[in-house]
Amino acid sequence: MALFQMKWLRRFVRRHTNPIPEQRADMWKRRLSIGYAILAWQAFGMVCYMVYTGRNDWAQYYGYKSEEDMALSPSQQFAKHIRVEGTGKIIRFSGFSKVDEIPFDSKAVEHVKD
Repeated sequence: MALFQMKWLRRFVRRHTNPIPEQRADMWKRRLSIGYAILAWQAFGMVCYMVYTGRNDWAQYYGYKSEEDMALSPSQQFAKHIRVEGTGKIIRFSGFSKVDEIPFDSKAVEHVKD
């Protein structure tokens, strides 16, 4: 069973639960997969609706992003969010070719306050 890499967890579950009949397990597997498919379809529809109505960047739409954050690229925003220390470069690739190289200095960017 390649899915269970944590053998201790598998042993714990097998020790503390009773086996269920195979037909019952298959029935619940089908029910859960149908529920998952419906939930995934609804989430996909919600994302399409948000993009169609112009709310694909919800943080900007609801005013959670400042003008300073909107000026930064997504990679710079992420580096700021995870509080990267020191200086470095943010390199952007398209396929196998380098598109852009942006210097990043954590001292110049004010960190997100918790």
